[in-house]
Amino acid sequence: MARVARSGAFKRFVIGNPIATSEDQHQRLSKKVALPVFASDAISSTAYATEEILIVFLSLAGVGMAAYTKLVPISIMVIVLLAIVATSYRQTIFAYPSGGGSYVVSKENLGEYPGLIAGASLLIDYVLTVCVSVAGGVAAIISAFNGLAPYRVQLCIGFVLLMMLANLRGLKESGALFAPPTYLYVASLITLIVVGLFRVFVQDLPPIEHTGEAAHLLEMQSSVTMFYFLKAFASGAVALTGVEAVSNGVPAFKKPESKNASTTLIMMATILGGCFFGLSLLAQHLEPVKDHEGIIPNTVLAQLAEQVYGGRNIFFFITQFSTFAILILAANTAYADFPRLTSIIAKDNYLPRQFMNRGDRLVFSNGVIFLSLASIGLLVAFGGLINALIPLYAVGVFTGFTLSQTGMCVHHYRHREARWKLHIGINGVGALTTLFVAGTVVTVKFTDGAWIPAVLIPTMMIAFKAVSRHYVRVRKYLLPVEGYRAPYHTHFVIVLVGSVNQGVLRALRYAESLRPDRLIALRSSRHLKTVSV
Repeated sequence: MARVARSGAFKRFVIGNPIATSEDQHQRLSKKVALPVFASDAISSTAYATEEILIVFLSLAGVGMAAYTKLVPISIMVIVLLAIVATSYRQTIFAYPSGGGSYVVSKENLGEYPGLIAGASLLIDYVLTVCVSVAGGVAAIISAFNGLAPYRVQLCIGFVLLMMLANLRGLKESGALFAPPTYLYVASLITLIVVGLFRVFVQDLPPIEHTGEAAHLLEMQSSVTMFYFLKAFASGAVALTGVEAVSNGVPAFKKPESKNASTTLIMMATILGGCFFGLSLLAQHLEPVKDHEGIIPNTVLAQLAEQVYGGRNIFFFITQFSTFAILILAANTAYADFPRLTSIIAKDNYLPRQFMNRGDRLVFSNGVIFLSLASIGLLVAFGGLINALIPLYAVGVFTGFTLSQTGMCVHHYRHREARWKLHIGINGVGALTTLFVAGTVVTVKFTDGAWIPAVLIPTMMIAFKAVSRHYVRVRKYLLPVEGYRAPYHTHFVIVLVGSVNQGVLRALRYAESLRPDRLIALRSSRHLKTVSV
C-alpha cells in the first residue's frame, strides 16, 4: 500500500491533480492562447523554409548566384498556395465544427479508404512535425554554441520528453507555456525583416562575404532546370505544414468555436505569409549560403541576423534563442492534434480503444505518450538532423490537403448550401493545386526519402483494417443469438470458523446469500474437521 501511495504521489507531482470531467469547458482556449498552440508549427517553418529552397539551388543544383533570382518568385508561388489552402480550410472549419480535419471530411464524403489514407497521412505528418521542429530547434542552438554538436540526439530526446510532460499536465497549461516564446519569435522575426530591409534599401547594407565552401558554392554556374526548380518549390512548400492544425482543433476553442478558429487561421496565414516573403526578400539581397551536408554550420536565419545586426550581439542571440524556442515548441501543434485524431480514429474502431481514454488532466494521455516514443525513435534513427528529415515531411501534408478539399467539394454538392457553387470552386482549386504539389513532392524527392511515407501510408492502412476486423470479430462473438440464455454459475464456498460467534454467523449468512451449490464451514483444531452445511 505504501508503494502504491508513493506512486500516486509521484504521478500527482509530475502531471498535477486530476481535473473533473465537468471542468472540460474551462480548459477551452482563447484566440491569443490558441494561436501559439495550433499555429506554432506553421509559423516556425519560416525558420527553415527559405533555407530549404537555397539548399536545393546552391548545394544540389549548383546554380550559384542564380539561386537568389529564383528565391522570391518561388516564395510568391508558396504564398499563393498558402492563400488557397487557408481559404479552403476556413470553409472546413464552419462545415465541421467537431474537428477531425482531413480524416473526418474524407471519410464522410469520399468513403472508408480515402479517409484511412488521410488519417494515416496526418498521423505520419504529426510525428514528423515533432521530429523536424525539435531537430530544427536544436540546430538553431548549436549554430550559436557549436560545442553542443556532439550532444545533438540527446538534446532532441530531452526536449521531446519535456513537451510530453507539459502536455500530460493539460492543454491549458501547455498553451500558457508555449505562448510567450511564439510571440517573442514573431516579434524578433518582424524586427529582423524591418531592420534588415531598411538597412538594405536605405543604408545600402552589402551582401554577406563568404569564404571556403560557401564561396565555392556561389562560384558554381549550372543552369536552373525544371526538375530543380520544382524541387526547390517542393522544399519551400514545407512552409504550409501545420496549416490544417486549426481545423483539426476546433473543439478546443472557446465558444463560438468556429468563429474563433476561423479568426485564428487567418491570423496564422497572415503572419506566416508575411514573414516568409520578408525573409526571402531579405535573403535575396544579403545572399546567405547553406549546404545539405551541414559543412556550413550556421543556419540561413542566423547568417541574416548576424549581417543585419552587425555581429553576434544581444539582438543576434535574441533572434537565435527565440528561433530555438519556437522550433522546439512548434511540436506542440502535433501534441495538440495527434492525440485528438487518434481518439477519433479509435472511436471508428481503426485504432485500439485505449486511444479514446482521457487521463487525469482531461487529455488523451496514451496518444501523447505514443507520439513521444515514435518521435524519439525517428530522431535517433536519423541522428537528429533536420536536413535528413525534411524530405519525408511534405508528402503526408499535401496528401491530406488534397483529400480534404476533394471531400469538401462533395460536401458542398450534397448539401447545396447558400453559394455552394462558389464554395465548390474554391475547394476545387485547392484540391487541384495541392494534388499537383503532392505529385511534385513524391516525384522530385522520392529518392531523398519521400518513398518512406509513400510506403508507410499503405502499411498503416493495412494495420487500420486489421484492428477493425478484430473489433468486428469481437462484436460478432459477443452478439446474442436467438434463444441464447446466459449460463447460471454456481459457487463452492468455504467459510473458515475459529469459534461460533456473531461474526461467523454473519459470514455464513452472507455465504448463503451467494446461493452456493455447496457451502463448507472449515474449523482448524488438533484434528482438522470439515462440516458440510
